[in-house]
Amino acid sequence: MTGPMAHSRARRNPADGKAPVRRAATVVAVVFLLIGVLGFVPGITSDYGDLRFAGHESDAKLLGLFQVSVLHNLVHLLFGVAGLALARTVSGARTFLVGGGAIYLVLWLYGLVVDHDSGANFVPVNNADNWLHLFLGVGMIALGLLTTRGRSGR
Repeated sequence: MTGPMAHSRARRNPADGKAPVRRAATVVAVVFLLIGVLGFVPGITSDYGDLRFAGHESDAKLLGLFQVSVLHNLVHLLFGVAGLALARTVSGARTFLVGGGAIYLVLWLYGLVVDHDSGANFVPVNNADNWLHLFLGVGMIALGLLTTRGRSGR
């Protein structure tokens, strides 16, 4: 169909009019939700029978790489829910990305200093998690800062 009616039937892009930082925060939040859910899926999470609520004894690994536990998966889910809630405003989205990135950098530092075979490794984390947390921390902060350059929060 052509003419004026063609536009009335076209699907509206949900990102239309949404600030870049809000789109970025929404995408990051959805990824956290997806990862949180996948951590509970046998096959995608190897050694699923060894999944524990918390602690370094949980030998389950998301994608065969990242050590997970029920607590670890729940944290991802909660982080995703918080991100979606905060992505409703520019300032909230920026807070989620920059603040969440800072949390992941602290978690990266924690993973570097904690004895991975001790009770202090309650999240739990392994070397693959440490690299991912560094990447997430730097990436989220960069997204939060770069997508709000020259913008006022609203």
